[in-house]
Amino acid sequence: MQLPFFLAKRFVAGEDFSHAAPKVRELNEKGISVTLDLLGENVTDRETADATTREYCELLDGIHEQELDSTISIKLTMLGLDIDTEYCRQNLFTLLDKARERDQFVRIDMEGSDYTQRTLDLFFDARKKYGRHVGIVIQAYLYRSREDIAALVHDKADVRLCKGAYNEPSSLAYKNMTDIRAVFKEYATELIKGTDFTRIATHDDHLIEWTKRFADENAIPKDKFEFQLLYGLRLSTCEDLVDEGYRVRIYVPYGTMWLPYFSRRLRERKENIWFILSNMFRK
Repeated sequence: MQLPFFLAKRFVAGEDFSHAAPKVRELNEKGISVTLDLLGENVTDRETADATTREYCELLDGIHEQELDSTISIKLTMLGLDIDTEYCRQNLFTLLDKARERDQFVRIDMEGSDYTQRTLDLFFDARKKYGRHVGIVIQAYLYRSREDIAALVHDKADVRLCKGAYNEPSSLAYKNMTDIRAVFKEYATELIKGTDFTRIATHDDHLIEWTKRFADENAIPKDKFEFQLLYGLRLSTCEDLVDEGYRVRIYVPYGTMWLPYFSRRLRERKENIWFILSNMFRK
């Protein structure tokens, strides 16, 4: 238990919003935006899903009251997607009502491939009603992402593009890093050229440098995209990017569910273990 606890202390901002908020403010003072991520997933009872919806709404109130530069990220399985899709939709729309009231933004996270289509269906439904207050995540390594990106670009959606972290089978996803980087660049190109603002979520130096070159060579303004990294990793890199004039956002997880979060991440892909260990000592 000691190793996961040690990791949690570094990579989780606290067990509740009151502990996470000062760390958000510290990042904001460095010119870094934040997305708060309440840890948890796969809720199977309505009482917990309802409580989670209320907690998300209270989080938006807290961000507004403390005037933090922060959005939020949610998992639909925390709102009851494993219980009933229509029930999850109602909870999502309740949360988005609050986001619109607070002029805030909610990012719908992408979970494993079993949830991809339902997540996108709910996102497109939500986007029709809530527009700029809701965004989505796409995992580049899934084969299906080429068609998903095309649909999202057509809709000019707000997309966070990441490589993908789940242990998907080779029948559904690219497994070779060269292939994953290639499709990531392809989708980033489409998003940057075809949407109003793109979120490049990666710690991969190769992709960070490629994005900077691509933007420079194509006269893409630095305020048309942002780099997104994870809390506890490479803060100096984030500060350097800000100094270079790029927009940067750090995903800040918090909550009591840190052990399932790290256990699942470390179980799913051996690369995740190497990723955490190799980045712990990088600036």
